[in-house]
Amino acid sequence: MHAQTNARPRLILASSSPRRRDLLAMFKQPFEVIPNHANETVPGNPSPDQLVQILAERKAEATLKQQVDTGLPDRPLYIIGADTVVSINGEILGKPRKQADAFDMLTRLQGRSHDVFSGLCVLRRTVDGAVEKRLGYSQTRVDMAALTPSQIQAYIATGEPLDKAGSYGIQGFGSLFIPKLEGDYFTVVGLPVFLLGQFLLDLGYPLLPDLDGLPLDNPLDRE
Repeated sequence: MHAQTNARPRLILASSSPRRRDLLAMFKQPFEVIPNHANETVPGNPSPDQLVQILAERKAEATLKQQVDTGLPDRPLYIIGADTVVSINGEILGKPRKQADAFDMLTRLQGRSHDVFSGLCVLRRTVDGAVEKRLGYSQTRVDMAALTPSQIQAYIATGEPLDKAGSYGIQGFGSLFIPKLEGDYFTVVGLPVFLLGQFLLDLGYPLLPDLDGLPLDNPLDRE
């Protein structure tokens, strides 16, 4: 019998992405960052939505396995895995391996529309070993302005594109090139927070704390 079944659950982000970490920190819930080395090779020719879900699930499950392998968890675990890719005309663009790759990607994206897909997997493991899963993805359409080669080179020189799918970050200098998007902004950053909130709530971990029936202080009632 487990002695701490009523202890606060552990919330774990299975990602080393500082952008995902910052987004999750917005909700002021304690969480841990435990990245993993999940295999990101996917055979066949998956569509972008399939690929990001496969990899998000793989990352979450790899971190769960790490936790179980180090000893039976004495508290419920909530583990978040995510993956993001850019797609243009059906071709998937991941992270650039070098500056030349970033230049090629940005040259292809500039002056055109593309889609960003973020897959999300949330796992809940009880102290008794039962695992529940929620898996899905979010898609956002992004317009990128026309850019000159010198603008692309200047952007690459900032270092920002080199660890991001599609070679740009909408939350940084890359925002200077994005006049419009259709969909969830946070999907482009890398963590679809609306979907995350729905998944966690469904699994019993609301990001907006329950006030246990206490009346809210309504500012409209103030004189």
